[in-house]
Amino acid sequence: MDIDEITEIEGIGRRVLDSVRGAVVGMDGPLTVALAAILAGGHVLFEDVPGLGKTLAARSIATALGLDFRRLQCTPDMLPGDVTGSYVYAPATGEFQFRPGPIFTGLLLADEINRTTPKTQSAMLEAMAEGQVTVEGNRFPLPAPFHVIATSNPIEYEGTYALPEAQLDRFMVRLSVGYPISEGETQIILDRVRRQTPDAAVDTVIDATGLRSLQAAVERIHVDPDVARYCVDLVRATRTANNVAVGASPRGSQALVLVGRALAALDGRGYVRPDDIKRIAEPVLAHRLTLTPQAWAQGIDPASIVSAVVAQTPVPPTIAGAPNSAYAR
Repeated sequence: MDIDEITEIEGIGRRVLDSVRGAVVGMDGPLTVALAAILAGGHVLFEDVPGLGKTLAARSIATALGLDFRRLQCTPDMLPGDVTGSYVYAPATGEFQFRPGPIFTGLLLADEINRTTPKTQSAMLEAMAEGQVTVEGNRFPLPAPFHVIATSNPIEYEGTYALPEAQLDRFMVRLSVGYPISEGETQIILDRVRRQTPDAAVDTVIDATGLRSLQAAVERIHVDPDVARYCVDLVRATRTANNVAVGASPRGSQALVLVGRALAALDGRGYVRPDDIKRIAEPVLAHRLTLTPQAWAQGIDPASIVSAVVAQTPVPPTIAGAPNSAYAR
């Protein structure tokens, strides 16, 4: 891969993150992984308690990437047609015409996605997997690029619905924001006081065409066969781990490689290292695990299982800088 391409991805990625950080404080790690997932062509699920800036982060990412942005506030009475669109009668022509729903955009924010029914949640499956929707037997392609950033509240159960496993598997990463540190929380308040307005300005760095070019360049990042096998070993280990009823599917190992490539590019490298895979193992794999009833009763966190798998799985013998190694390129 050309060094100029790598430098360009790194530079644009840094500018995008700097622009988003102007509005979102204390989320450097999750924001970097979220951007890597988008560069890898995937979708992102932010899961954490309310008030931590998940919605602001999604809106800021869309603005910095120059994508058309639509927000879908999920509610229990929402129907699939409210997401995909539906046919409506046009008196002028005497025919039914398709009226596109909010999913026809560059970046869709599905806010509080667990507040809508599984039937409506499933209306997004085809869009997230194939970039199209089917309404009354007719297929309609979505804009390219198309990405979904969803938010979910994991601690409130009244009036919520668990996301189907098939839909969870379509999210390339699931991220937890966490509470900011004291200095970060103070900075959030001071920034708000200084702006004298609730809105924070976010500069647009690229546009949809530029994002597609970056995504195409990420596809050319080198992946050593040892790294690919390492990803497979991690995923296979989740299938035999204690307290796991169903482990990660092959889509999980593919996601490790895809996000790993994007993360390497954001770090200014044209190759993936095992450390890249370790860094993203939890956000890529934890939400793909189905635990046993006994594990749920004991309060075992899927993330802890992924951490144990990473600690127990041997790392490839090839390391950065090793002679005749792909990592030395």
